[in-house]
Amino acid sequence: MQTAQDIAARIVERAGDLRRIVVALAGPPGAGKSTLSERLLAALPVGEAALVPMDGYHFDNAVLDQIGLRQRKGAPETFDCAGLAATLRRIRSGKEPVVVPVFDREADLARAGAAIIPADARFILVEGNYLLLDRAPWSELAPLFDLTIIIDVPMAELERRLLARWRDLGRSEEAARVWVESNDLPNARLVVEGSRRADIMWSTFLQPSS
Repeated sequence: MQTAQDIAARIVERAGDLRRIVVALAGPPGAGKSTLSERLLAALPVGEAALVPMDGYHFDNAVLDQIGLRQRKGAPETFDCAGLAATLRRIRSGKEPVVVPVFDREADLARAGAAIIPADARFILVEGNYLLLDRAPWSELAPLFDLTIIIDVPMAELERRLLARWRDLGRSEEAARVWVESNDLPNARLVVEGSRRADIMWSTFLQPSS
């Protein structure tokens, strides 16, 4: 069974003599991308890895209201893909520290300037739902990644996790179910059916919890 340590070893091997490697970690909502990211950061050489979360590029709720997409928050069209691409190009250049936004789930908004990618960080993990989506504009990210990973989780397990997530954030059972069925699960199916083949497939559902 493949572990986070195994994947970290693959990343180090792929890096070779490169000064910097950018790794895409994709998967549907609720798949465990944040958990795997944390494990990889811990398994990679100390002080040499950094994380860029795609969720930081969520449009603000005020913008979503303006363009009529508040009820589709989390869908591909509710992210600033061009902004993410511009950030990744700066990161690939490796010439300077790069400040990135981070999404605050409890506050339901992205916090600008919330994390720094150091200029000397060698292993850059980019985590998000649509990084491997095979349609424009997301497909234009492909040349910016040196290695790609996708997480595979059964749809029934994703549904269970997503319902629990929204209940934990204060939504009623009914409200959580309506949101998951109308928004989260369609987005999950899009990731599963519309993403390009990754270099590595990892199943959190089969992994031990600790």
